[in-house]
Amino acid sequence: MTDTRPQNPAVRGARAADAVVLGEQDTLGTRVGRSVPKMPTGIPGFDAVTMGGLPRRRATVLAGQAGSGKTVFGAHFLAEGMRRGEPGVLVTLEEPAADLRANLATLGWDVATWEAAGDFAIVDASPLIRDDGAPSEYNFDTLAAQIGHAVDRTGADRLVLDSLNTVLAFEDNVAIARQKLRRLISALRGMGLTVILTVETPDDPGVTLSRFGIEEFVADSVVLLRHIHEGKVRRRSVEVLKMRGAMHRKGDYGFTVLPGQGVVVLPQAVIQYGQETDPRRVPSGNADLDQMSGGGFFQDSIILVSGPTGSGKTLLGSQFLAAGADAGERVLLFSYEESPGQLFRNAAAWGVDLVKHQESGNLKVVALYPEVASLDDHLIEIMEFVDGYQPTRIVVDSLSSLERIGSTSAYREFVLGLAAFVKQEQITTLVTMTTQNLLGGDSLSEGHISTLTDAILLLRYTRGRGRIDRALALLKMRGSAHDRTVRSYEIDSTGLHIGDAYDGALEI
Repeated sequence: MTDTRPQNPAVRGARAADAVVLGEQDTLGTRVGRSVPKMPTGIPGFDAVTMGGLPRRRATVLAGQAGSGKTVFGAHFLAEGMRRGEPGVLVTLEEPAADLRANLATLGWDVATWEAAGDFAIVDASPLIRDDGAPSEYNFDTLAAQIGHAVDRTGADRLVLDSLNTVLAFEDNVAIARQKLRRLISALRGMGLTVILTVETPDDPGVTLSRFGIEEFVADSVVLLRHIHEGKVRRRSVEVLKMRGAMHRKGDYGFTVLPGQGVVVLPQAVIQYGQETDPRRVPSGNADLDQMSGGGFFQDSIILVSGPTGSGKTLLGSQFLAAGADAGERVLLFSYEESPGQLFRNAAAWGVDLVKHQESGNLKVVALYPEVASLDDHLIEIMEFVDGYQPTRIVVDSLSSLERIGSTSAYREFVLGLAAFVKQEQITTLVTMTTQNLLGGDSLSEGHISTLTDAILLLRYTRGRGRIDRALALLKMRGSAHDRTVRSYEIDSTGLHIGDAYDGALEI
């Protein structure tokens, strides 16, 4: 069975990373024999994190809070099995089978067709409720028998049981619960199955998996899904807590759930920089800046423009886009601070006609409020717009607006993902950052992007001679000689003009 669903660039990038890591892991496993055989999950990016997938014919506990994506994660694992010709069984202990079919169809998986072909089965093993409203005693042996019958009927290789909480709630004795769970897992492994057991946690799954806290000791592997508030939005992340006999990457990795796609683990942490760099130069749209940089910026480079509000960052971005559009290129602007109308009006005041480029189809402006989505979703949206429009240049104005909507770690992962993506796509990218201090001096270390950029241009207000002046410096330009002189500059109705050397001190 071939998966013919369209894939967005996040999926393609994650799958490419999976392929790279899978190849490395296969080689490593052959050479040193330290990793158990693994079964690919098909979840873009996750197989790179696990360095090959989940241990084959073993049990993995998938733990997380309500809404963290456990059921979708497990279903994606089964869908990959169907794509590979590996039948599967989904055991539901909470959600009716009809609801599952309908929900999974929205993600592009036609469960009913799989069932009709005899390659897939949904087992409704929900506990029975007595007339007085109390649950009857749950029989794990009956559950194993139901699963065995479905496995025999389909020839299943993969199984997901969703969720353990429902049946473990019948036990008050930890020792008995552990014994029953061990017996169930042993029975499933005896059927030759690779198993995912979902567990709903009341809080952060890194603290405790359930009221018993026994699942992590019984299962071979434990994967944690988090769904936590960061600022005004929730962010999902996945962590491999343990994997007996197998190597895996450590730490949290952001993920999202996409309609028609399923789970996508964001690829920023696993994308490899393997492509050749482009030695061609592209004009910045400012002749003075091109002279300072030794002939323009390199194609596929990332340029950071840092400065306080009103210092000319958006102006330089507008000139950069106009230069590309004038040359017949497609250029894309992501604005997180101003509406398209404001951008066009301000650019016109500087002598830059962005309206004509939009009308010609060479410019696309995407104006978004940062707070409407998580950083992970913003990254996915950027990837989707780039994939649909295919620009040669991008401006992101400004990263500082996105910095305020998530944690420091989430923001850093966003920046890493953005940098990895534009490098992979070989798009010349200009990003702006606003310094908190009007005289500068605090953005480069806080922004987490300075080491990822190929060029850094500092714009600063300066004090001297009874007035506020402006000065700039091209702090960094990888792979090229450049003018290191601090220069004064002015902004008028025709744009930004770089002048002579500035004789005062410039705060970095």
